[in-house]
Amino acid sequence: MADQPEQQAADEAQTPQQQFAIQKVYLKDVSLETPNSPSIFTMTGEPAMNVDLNTQSEALHEGVYEVVLGVTATVKIQESTAFLVEVHQAGVFNAQGFNEQELGQVLGAVCPNILFPFAREAVADLVNKGGFPQLVLQPVNFDLLYMQEMQRRQEEAQH
Repeated sequence: MADQPEQQAADEAQTPQQQFAIQKVYLKDVSLETPNSPSIFTMTGEPAMNVDLNTQSEALHEGVYEVVLGVTATVKIQESTAFLVEVHQAGVFNAQGFNEQELGQVLGAVCPNILFPFAREAVADLVNKGGFPQLVLQPVNFDLLYMQEMQRRQEEAQH
């Protein structure tokens, strides 16, 4: 019985502790284009919006990663582009003690979930400064998007 606490301490020393922390959140790139201003302000019709999302991650050094969430929103009225806004919201994250699958989930879903509210605010601010009504992006389920991407890759590997 005396060996159990020692064995437990040895097991804990061998198992890496999972650590996750946000080191920095910042705008890496931002762009607003209004190619048909000012004539677009006089056009009537229902605006059509397209939103594209993408994420990229890069190891900066061991256990430290940059994750960039790209958001591109394009709004057209009668086939004319009202605006195109692009935001690359980035963050530096400390993620240690995760296995490869867990790290993929952290970088592909957890970090984008953290970055998205910052990106949504930047998009809304830019669109408003461009003279358009505020654009509020709807919530995104990055966990589901990550799982779908992993499933797509797995199916691709099987073919």
